[in-house]
Formats: sequence, structure tokens, C-alpha cells
Amino acid sequence: MSLFNTSHTIHVCAGTPYDVIIQRCILNQCGNYIKNVLPKAERCVIVSDSNVAPIYADAVKESLEAAGYKAYINIFPAGEENKRLPAIVGMYEAFTQAELSRSDFAVALGGGVTGDMCGFAAATYLRGIPFVQIPTTVLSQNDSSVGGKTGIDLDCGKNLVGSFHQPCLVLADADTLNTLPPRYVTDGFGEIIKHGCIKSAELFEMIEEHGADMNRIEELTARSIAIKAGVVERDEKESGERMLLNFGHTVGHAIEKCANYTGIAHGEAVGIGMLIMARAGEAARLTENGTSERIESVLKKCGMPTACEFTPGQLCQAAMLDKKRRGEHMNIVLLKAIGDSFVYRIKCAELPDFVRGGMNE
Repeated sequence: MSLFNTSHTIHVCAGTPYDVIIQRCILNQCGNYIKNVLPKAERCVIVSDSNVAPIYADAVKESLEAAGYKAYINIFPAGEENKRLPAIVGMYEAFTQAELSRSDFAVALGGGVTGDMCGFAAATYLRGIPFVQIPTTVLSQNDSSVGGKTGIDLDCGKNLVGSFHQPCLVLADADTLNTLPPRYVTDGFGEIIKHGCIKSAELFEMIEEHGADMNRIEELTARSIAIKAGVVERDEKESGERMLLNFGHTVGHAIEKCANYTGIAHGEAVGIGMLIMARAGEAARLTENGTSERIESVLKKCGMPTACEFTPGQLCQAAMLDKKRRGEHMNIVLLKAIGDSFVYRIKCAELPDFVRGGMNE
């Protein structure tokens, strides 16, 4: 893996290698960049949601057509609540109508929901076609667009159906962040903070000092992606080290489920999950004292919530279908200290008391 350079390009040496390019105005030039990666493709479908498509889809389509592709647009209703199979079927139908072959491709234009869904549709259509990620949120640019995790939600849990399918290119345009509501700027910092917590005290300290500083977003994104890329390269299919990327997610996903995926954003839920796990780790004498206070302070500095309305029992019940469960045990991620994380195996029956140690009931 090559770390970010002056052009903010990160090469991810996964099973299917690809570049992550961080550059302003790249959205309007995406066709040329994609042509370098997929020169033999002829057709593509741009998948976007009803919030993002009206702003950016036409510009992406124009760039793709200027590069010689026949481009189509598929729009699905925005929102985590629509991250379900019916929207995937709609994508399959759009791919069919566009007459995509295995050498053609899809483009995920939007946030994490769009990337997860488009990637899953691409992974399963014709048993797999290429796809390009053009993430337009802080959260998706710093996390979900990289690593190849794709999937959809079921009523009983988040991301329970999915596939590992790496993109062939990721194009992150910081200019697209200018159209985000303020809440979804700070929400995205949840994943940047997470990467600092698990692997880089230096990255965490940058946010600790400057908060959600959008003047530094390209540097923060490059550092954040470099951390995730390194983990993905060493453990692409999440059999070991990649589990560390789930810090805060077991409780975070449970919060989202208890809230019926409304009223709280993913990064906000993960932030609360990280804080609860840090407090619980301290209570169990597994985490350095003071770690949770630093995380709470950073969350507040970034304008993120630090508590939820649900009880440990509710959260643990919601977490029982988490992908990290292994029979009567579950793997959870804890910190030894900021920048130093580990996987902790716990009995499911002991999880409520453990989580209770991280909450103020």
C-alpha cells in the first residue's frame, strides 16, 4: 500500500487492486478516470438516491458520455429504511434495460447506503460486474466506499445480507460535501474518529485539537482511508484484524435498529457505541482510564450526541443478530488505549451486564 501523496491517491492492494483518488472537481472529470480503468466497457448505470441524483447525476452522466460510454441513471428513494431488496430488484431491472454485460459497470453516486446497495447489486448481477464508487458524504468518503463490503438490511438487522465486492475505483470529491446539511458533516466524523481510536493516536489528536474542521477534510480523509486500506489489505474478508473496524458498531447498529433507522444517523450511533464500549472497557479494567472521557470530549467538539434513550437490555437484544455473533459468544472490539484496539470474545449472556457498565442508567 502506498500512503497518500500530494495528489491524495491511495492504492488499495486488495484481491482486486484499485485506487482511491481524493481531488476537488473530480466528479466532473470522472469519465476520463474511469476510462483508464475500464477501457473496454461500453455501458453503465449510475445508481443514486432521490436526494443526490438531482444535484450530481446529470454531471456524472455527461462526463461518462463524453468519455464514450452509454450511460443511464437509476434513482431509488433516499434513506436507510429503503436499503432493502425491492430497491435492489429495481437496480437489476435498470441494469437489464441498459443491456449491461459483464464487461460493463455500475456507478454508486451518493452516501453509504447507495454504495452498499449498488455494490451488492453489482456483485450479484450476472454473478458480478465492476462498479465504481463516487461517495458524496463525509462518512462514505472516509469509510464505506473503501473495503468492498456491500449489502442490504433485513427487518431483524442491519447489513445481514451482502457480499464482499471491491470497487474498481473510488473517486472522492470534497466539493460534494458543500451541499451536505451540517448534521451529516459532523455525522461523518464518527468514522474518522473510529479510525483514530483503533489505529492512530495521531489522527485522533488532530480531531481532538481541531474538531470537525472542514478546512482539513482532504488530509483527514487521506489519513483515514490509508488506515482502513492497510487493514483491508491484511484481512480482506474480515477473519481477523478487519474486525477492529467494527469498534462502536455492535452497539451502534443496535441503536439504529431500536430507533427503526430514523432520527439518528449511522455515524452518530457509532459514536455513542464507541463511547459506551470505552466506558465498559474501563469498568472491566480492560481499557486505560480516561479513554472514554477523551472520546466523549471529541464527540462533543464535533457536535455529535453522546447518549441514547435505550436500555442495555434493549440494545443487547437488538445486537443478538449481529454478524459478529458466534453461537453463544460474540466478538466485540475494545480499546487498550487511544490508537490501540483488540477483539474481545464475550458470552452473549454476559453482554448486557458488560454494556451496562458503559451506560448511565
